[in-house]
Amino acid sequence: MKIQGKMFIWLAVFILATAVVYGVWAKEPAGATALFLAFGLSVMIGYYLTFTARRVDTGAQDNKEADVADDSGEVGFFSPHSWQPLALGFGGALAFLSVAVGWWLMYFSAPIILVAVWGWVFEYYRGENRTQ
Repeated sequence: MKIQGKMFIWLAVFILATAVVYGVWAKEPAGATALFLAFGLSVMIGYYLTFTARRVDTGAQDNKEADVADDSGEVGFFSPHSWQPLALGFGGALAFLSVAVGWWLMYFSAPIILVAVWGWVFEYYRGENRTQ
């Protein structure tokens, strides 16, 4: 994680320099604002990764003598049978379509998004998976 944190911090420095040069040279506020926001996002990610790297064990990516197989193992738990991402994708597509077609379409997409997020968060708290 130390390597990733340093990469994001250096990326933030590059984006900041690019934002300053772009803001002075182009005199266009939308692009400069987007670059400054990208700088802030990169700083937040870099800070999080370097802060977390101090609290966890050294990973294989921080060891110069490590093999690829040293970082293998369980990454996390991912639900193999969830239909909620499909519903969330459909609701998100409708929401983005409402920007082009008309904001009235958001009345149909917002409930789909809310139900999909609710179902995805609580899918293991109902039915046969519920804990007593």
